[in-house]
Amino acid sequence: MTNDYLKKFASSRREFVRQTSLLAGGLIAAPMLSKANYFSGADDAIKIVLIGCGGRGRGATMEALSTNQNLKLVAMADAFQDNVETSYATLTKAANAKPGLKSKIDVPAERRFFGFDAYMKAIPLADVVILATPPGFRPIHFAEAIKQNKHVFMEKPVATDPAGIQKVLETAAIAKQKKLNVVVGLQRRYQNSYRELFSRKDQIGDITSAQAWWNNDGVWVRPRKPGQTEMEYQMRNWYYFNWLCGDHINEQHIHNIDVINWFKGGYPVSAQGMGGRQVRKGKEHGEIFDHHYVEFTYADGSILNSQCRHIPGTMSKVDELLIGTKGKIQCGAANIVDHKGKVLYQFDKKTENQPYQTEHDELFAAIAKGEYKFADAERGAKSTMTSILGRMATYSGQVVQWDKAINSGLDIHPKVYSFDATPPVVPNEDGYYTVAVPGKTTYA
Repeated sequence: MTNDYLKKFASSRREFVRQTSLLAGGLIAAPMLSKANYFSGADDAIKIVLIGCGGRGRGATMEALSTNQNLKLVAMADAFQDNVETSYATLTKAANAKPGLKSKIDVPAERRFFGFDAYMKAIPLADVVILATPPGFRPIHFAEAIKQNKHVFMEKPVATDPAGIQKVLETAAIAKQKKLNVVVGLQRRYQNSYRELFSRKDQIGDITSAQAWWNNDGVWVRPRKPGQTEMEYQMRNWYYFNWLCGDHINEQHIHNIDVINWFKGGYPVSAQGMGGRQVRKGKEHGEIFDHHYVEFTYADGSILNSQCRHIPGTMSKVDELLIGTKGKIQCGAANIVDHKGKVLYQFDKKTENQPYQTEHDELFAAIAKGEYKFADAERGAKSTMTSILGRMATYSGQVVQWDKAINSGLDIHPKVYSFDATPPVVPNEDGYYTVAVPGKTTYA
């Protein structure tokens, strides 16, 4: 990176940094930053960087660039160089095909970073950081972004263990103090039908129970290749290792669990359940289960029965249901019915939005106006912790208490991040990984 570029970059951001520094220091309130077209000049584009160059990272970046704001992608980072280059080529091709987006990508080779420390090189160049790596890295990357006074969009889930949750909660508190906007990609909270159902939830009275499903065939497998170290293999095949993914109850089913937490206005106090591996149990499937069924109990005694499954040929269902004293909210059908089946409210699906786009539209509109409006990190962390609580319950077969789990200090991550380092779990001599056994697996 040349000195001329750094000088130009610093000059173009001078006013933004001045305002952000005042804001972070508490010298002015967020509304005082509001100014029409604050970032409208070509030299004042909101600069975004992408950390994590997989499919979701590309999707989030395109959604950000497709907002009505003056944005520019200025850097990309990933552990793997091929991921960076593939994503750069894909984004460039997509932008070239979409009017007005070509000029929004400015990522020359010297600003395409790779390696475990790539995020450290990219974050300083940003006004807004998009975090879309495997979830295990989220606490580290989020902390660095907030330390450097950046606004953040980060994908869910936000951690894979209780120690990571605590780190995210600590960082969330700092983000609030600095009045930095943070949006977490639990997009149902940005979906018109869910927002309308939530605004009318009193129609069903007190919520006494709920059900949530994420049942489908499963996801990709990336087989081991000759010459890979164990760390590289696990990083490439990250979905099947808990330190990276947290199991599919955490990586996918969090969406449905978060909806119930949202409508309940709280989080479970305990969980118990069952799960295992019936079909997906090869060497290539790492250590995670292929099914979980969890009974979450809330402080008022209400129950969420939660199920997620990755087994081909079985019932496919992704949905949420809330049952109250007066009726039911059926999220997939986008309606509210009484206990006799009479429809009390039906959302007009013609007015449905694309929530993945809306979360970026709203985030970047606020940033462009200098407004502080979004503080999703705390609730994102607590819904992630709900998923982790469910995993701890299914893995152990025990009743697991929220307070004990979140304060357990359980940390399942490597001590060293390097492709030559040994991951937290390794295969046995036959190539299989140790899998949790209910009744034998315990949590201190």
